[in-house]
Amino acid sequence: MTKKDVATKYIEFLSNGAVEKIVSLFTEDGMVSSPIYGDKLARAFFKELTDDTANSKLTLKRIFDDVGSNALALYFEYEWTVRSGKIVIFDVVDIIEFNTETKIERLKIIYDTVLARKLIEDIRSMNNSQQ
Repeated sequence: MTKKDVATKYIEFLSNGAVEKIVSLFTEDGMVSSPIYGDKLARAFFKELTDDTANSKLTLKRIFDDVGSNALALYFEYEWTVRSGKIVIFDVVDIIEFNTETKIERLKIIYDTVLARKLIEDIRSMNNSQQ
């Protein structure tokens, strides 16, 4: 698969909440850097994201391929319904770095967290009050 093929599969799998398929695109020690969830191994990050998500819809706007390098960037709209039922819509840029076998080594997620952070804090607060 090419970098663009992997990136397209990543968007498809993320839209469907297919954690095992997403993780299969990463190296064993592949890392995700997220403004809300921090730096985590891919498996841990996508499990936590899935646990917090009721539904998501991604609309790919553009793939920026850095030809001759091991990286590309995805630009997409993310409509995220968190477990509480609240919805937030925002633009995201994902910068993906690949190894020589076109497996994702590092994913850096960039977006404005003002609205999304509040929804996740509400979920965490709800979880703590139920314990």
